[in-house]
This record gives sequence, C-alpha cells and structure tokens, in this order.
Amino acid sequence: MLVVDDDPGMCEMLTIDLQMRGLTVHSRTSLTKAVEFMRANAEVIDVIVTDLNLGQGTGLDLVRTITEEQFDIPVVVITAFGSIDGAVRAIRAGAYDFITKPFELDVLALTIGRATEHGRLRRELRRLRRTLAAPKPRQFVGESLGMRSVFTLMSRMAEVDTTVLVTGESGTGKELVARALHVQSRRSKGPLVSINCGAVPQHLLESELFGHVRGAFTDARADRPGVFREAHGGTLFLDEIGEMPLALQPALLRVLQERVVRPVGGSKEIAVDVRIVAATNSDLEDSVKKRTFREDLYYRLNVVQVELPPLRNRGNDVLLLAEFFLAQLATKLEQPVRKLTPDSARALLAHDWPGNVRELQNVIERTLAISSSEELGLSDLPEKLRRPGNSPLSTGDDAPILPLAEVERRHLLAVLKRVDGNKRRASALLGLDRSTLYRKLKDYGLDDVQAEPE
Repeated sequence: MLVVDDDPGMCEMLTIDLQMRGLTVHSRTSLTKAVEFMRANAEVIDVIVTDLNLGQGTGLDLVRTITEEQFDIPVVVITAFGSIDGAVRAIRAGAYDFITKPFELDVLALTIGRATEHGRLRRELRRLRRTLAAPKPRQFVGESLGMRSVFTLMSRMAEVDTTVLVTGESGTGKELVARALHVQSRRSKGPLVSINCGAVPQHLLESELFGHVRGAFTDARADRPGVFREAHGGTLFLDEIGEMPLALQPALLRVLQERVVRPVGGSKEIAVDVRIVAATNSDLEDSVKKRTFREDLYYRLNVVQVELPPLRNRGNDVLLLAEFFLAQLATKLEQPVRKLTPDSARALLAHDWPGNVRELQNVIERTLAISSSEELGLSDLPEKLRRPGNSPLSTGDDAPILPLAEVERRHLLAVLKRVDGNKRRASALLGLDRSTLYRKLKDYGLDDVQAEPE
C-alpha cells in the first residue's frame, strides 16, 4: 500500500503501525512524488491512504489523477473534522472512503481491509469481463478447478462414442454438457434429441422412447418413430434417468446392448445408431441398493461419469457467470449491458446458491428487469442476498479469496447464530472475554444482532 502525507512524522507512524499488521507499506510526502510512485507501481498497489491536505496539492488531486488515468486503486482519504466537505468531494471524484482526525488506528486498518477487498473485487470483475470477451471453443463458462476438470474430461469424451452419465445437483447445467458433447463430436451434424424420463407418464414413456405402430393402442392413429430413431446418427440425451420406471428398464438395457428398438405393437426390430448421454441428480448407486434401479443398467450407463460441481464450490465462477448472464440477458431484453458493483459482487460470492446456476440466472434476470441504474448495486439484489453472512465459510480450492477481517466477521456471525445471539455463550466458544467480543462486534457492525436474555 501507499501512504501519502506531507507530514513525515505521520507517514512514519502509519508505516510502522501498518507494517506491524502485516502490510507492505510505502510512503511519500508530496503529491508529485506520490503520483510518480503510483504510475511506476500501479500493478502492485492494493490501496492508497492519503491526507486531504498535502501542502502543494490535495488528496482530491490524487484521486482525480487516479480516475483520469484509469488506475484501478481504491483510495482512503484522511481529513480533519472541519474538512468533511472536501472528503465528500473526494468520494464523488472516486475515492473509496474517508476517515476523520483524530482516528483510531484499528479503525483505519479495518477501512484499509475493506478498501483492499473492494479493489480486488473490482479488478476481478474487470478481468472476468475480458475473459468473457475472448473467443471460446466451448459453451461453458467457468475457470474453477472443478470446471477445468470437467472441460478436460468432456474434450476427451467428445472424440469417442462412449456412453456418458452426467451427475450433479439440479440447476448445475447437465443438459449443457450433453449439448457440448454433441456439438464437439463427429455427430454434430446429426440431431440432438432430449427426453425427460421423469416428466412423461409411465404408460406413455415406452412409446416416447421406442415408438409405436398404428393401432398399437387407443389413439395410436399413426406410426411414431420414438426418440431413439429420431436421434439416429446423432445424440440422445436421457435426462432424469433415475426416474425411469423399473418395468421399462429391461427394455432400455436391451436397446443399449443390441442397438435395436422394437416399436410398441411392432413385430420388427429396427437398428439405431445413437450416442447416449444420460443425466441424474439422484444417487443411482443408492437406488441400485434399494432395488429401484437395475444394477446392469447402471453400469451400462455409467461407462464415463461427468460430475458437475455445485455453484457454491466454484469460487469466482459465480462472478464470471453473473457477467455472462448480464451480457446475454441485456441483449434479450434489449437493454444496455450493465456491470456489477464490488458490493453486489461480494453479496453474490457470499450466497450459497442452493438452486445453482439456474438460480443465479434467475436472480440476474430479475435484477435487470426491475433496475434502472447503470450499475447493479447491492440494493438491486433480492433481499435474501443482501443479508450479511448468508452462507457458511468455504475453504475449498476454489473458494473466493477474502480478507482476514471478512473471514473473522463471518465466523463471528455464524457463532452468534449458533447460540441464538447469546453473547456470553459466544464469548466462551470463541475463547474471548466479553469486552473483546463486544469491541469486535461493534467494529464489524454486528453489535445490533438480536440476543436472547443472558
């Protein structure tokens, strides 16, 4: 970070304190020297702290230079109490925040932490927009370790006709996997046919799958080919395969083994050439144990398994997907493309997304539909996303990187919820005396959490 103050004593004092807190600190005592240092080191400066009055020049001039030259560095302005109007002008010019003299060093450190996270999110959003703008060979959006593994496996499976079983929670994009495998395969010029095995009544599913001949049953007024024959030369996607009725599973198994279908009411078998991609959000191994799904059919389908990670485990993919949907839906709704603010990005990262990618897409569409601002801020998001601490901490490889202060804030809130707001019990669990706990709660804006009588 960079500290700017025309008082060398103040620079030294702030430098020593912030270095003791683990920060790498540089200081300059004039506007000119600060601008020179910033231009030479913009890529590694996370935050700037500047006094409003700098002798020859002001902190406001520094903020304007940063804005005009498009340096993505948050600025915290220090001002005397009587110069609040100057600090407000700095905020309007683009500063992140200001604090007034005299101030507590703990308060300054907390503000710096928030400014650093704000800047990191802003830079991450900009990088993700560049990523989305670059040409892509695949239909999926994602950079997380889990999704990179999926992409690698899919690229291999696209080159062969092996049967693929796609698993994952509802809303993770299983049909997109089937579509991508089809588009990248040698069957891409053939049809891609989909059927939801759980959405078709049992008495009609056999006909939908294998077809029927005229007169096979009431209302069978004409021959029907069925999805296996419709997908001939292409790919057949069997969604919700776990909902396949047990009575029909032997017939499906035979088609997968022999590659022939016999239409309902028909006497001849018809050869079919299809690549099978099946999907489920249920545990088929458990279904096999419960004898609601045939073991031999399970192994016939599960030649290669592609497991899609839930969105809550995909880290900053949440922001990448949000920016993708913003661009996509803006075109659909005939609106200008709008951007996320760091505050709204932070709220999206904090949510646990039980509905996965589908839920995120719905949130972005709803937000675009009701918002009229140029940027989508925290106030534009649904109320459940604006609540602090709306998800547990994530510590996986793809978890978003958060400042230590934010991790502590979330942990405090989680503990308070666990003990129903009882601060005496919370302090005991945390190993803190109550005065320290109260101070931390006040620092993090959590002192108004409702508590039971103690």
